[in-house]
Amino acid sequence: MNRLLLLVLFFAGQVARSQTLTLSHDRLLDKIKGGWAGQTIGVTYGWPTEFVHMGTFIPDYQPIHWDKGYVSRAMTEFPGLFDDLYMDLTFVETFRRLGLEAPADSFAVAYARKDYELWHANQAGRYNVRQGLRPPASGHWLNNPHADDIDFQIEADFAGLMSPGMPRAAAAVCDKIGRIMNSGDGYYGGLYVATLYALAFTDRPIPALVREALKAIPRQSTFYQCISDAIRWHDRFPNDWKRAWFELQRRWAEDTGCPDGVFHPLDIDAKMNAAYVVLGLLYGKGDIGRTLDISTRMGQDSDCNPSTAAGILGTLIGYSHIPERWLAPVQEAEHRVFSHTSLCLRDAYDLSYRQALEHIRLNGGIVSEKTVRIPWKPPVPAPLEVNFAGHIPLRKNWLGVGIEKEYTFETGKGIGFVLRGYVRKKQNGIADRPVRAALYVDGTKVEEAVFPTGVNDRRTELFWRYQLDDKPHTVRIVVLNPDPGYDLYASECLLYGKTGLNSVR
Repeated sequence: MNRLLLLVLFFAGQVARSQTLTLSHDRLLDKIKGGWAGQTIGVTYGWPTEFVHMGTFIPDYQPIHWDKGYVSRAMTEFPGLFDDLYMDLTFVETFRRLGLEAPADSFAVAYARKDYELWHANQAGRYNVRQGLRPPASGHWLNNPHADDIDFQIEADFAGLMSPGMPRAAAAVCDKIGRIMNSGDGYYGGLYVATLYALAFTDRPIPALVREALKAIPRQSTFYQCISDAIRWHDRFPNDWKRAWFELQRRWAEDTGCPDGVFHPLDIDAKMNAAYVVLGLLYGKGDIGRTLDISTRMGQDSDCNPSTAAGILGTLIGYSHIPERWLAPVQEAEHRVFSHTSLCLRDAYDLSYRQALEHIRLNGGIVSEKTVRIPWKPPVPAPLEVNFAGHIPLRKNWLGVGIEKEYTFETGKGIGFVLRGYVRKKQNGIADRPVRAALYVDGTKVEEAVFPTGVNDRRTELFWRYQLDDKPHTVRIVVLNPDPGYDLYASECLLYGKTGLNSVR
């Protein structure tokens, strides 16, 4: 029996006997600070590489920059880089304002009111909430074409940091918040990350950590299967992360949901990017520099992935054990308020610590003068949700049409479509005003939608419809308030079928 297995079995036996986790207050705070600092280091380290390398890894000869003033520089030059942080802090602020039992709707409203930059599932969810659609409907794949994207995964860190050693408590927080913007695999990404953070307080070895956290995910899900494969390929090729990366690409790199990633090398799918996080942790072997480098060099969302990996590792080892090379640039910026929030990192440390203490009490733990004692309850799998089931991308048809009043087109045979595009102003200097339009499918009116012109109010796609009868469809768009200063620009139509083109050859 190898040494690692003996350690895992020993730890499992210790937990089974004690059924509690005991931490000093100093160690609890140190781990929470390590989580926030790790996130900040990771997202800054990956700053110049985000979505530059899609479907390939960053070569070893290409340096990735890091210096003492880098975090402050990033906060000044590109505050939108820190969506990993300011999204978390929106929910931390809401807990501070309303308490740990705040209703789910309060988080949706708080996030929808923010004017920071958002993309993909986050923006689709914000649009839905601003238009009156509340969670879980706002994150459901029928209402959100980006439901399987990475969004909740990159902002679920706070849920684990406020739930030390309590994976079920972290899952309850995820259930309250993650469905604002995601469902299915997109939701599982956030649940898995939050569980990893919660378990990082227990000082498990990394291989045991990634396996234990997977117990929160239903086995039938593609998310579970993808992460299991990543772990298996690490075990098979323990000294070759590029081989594991290649095997991952070969099986899991075909995105079917995100309209930006279908028929494109971009892959913002939650499970794929979560697998990069897992491989970064496993091949990093507890070294923060190596963990950062590998999770970044795997490409795709290569600022968010090292942010997640370094945040989890920072929680595992603690703030005081992060080497000075990585920590000093963060310490220079700990007083700086993140964009569109009232909080800086020092505030995040303090708030998460106080919320963790309250969460421990709320879940039956004991907070004494010097220590906390946390009852151990292992993760349990969430219910199975499957997004885009049976929907296989067939093709994208180029349209390139400005719709001022009305437009009709044929989709071809299929069971669903996404009409990509945006509202645009045709004249400079005119006031912003939303365009309203109706969607008709096969002669039946199925939706009216509002298209604001502001970037933070935008609808991510023009229209979409899934679960249609498998036949050709006639799609008609009617602008309800035509104005010569505006039109809806329809760029292309993504068509889904029951079987892909390759399967019928």
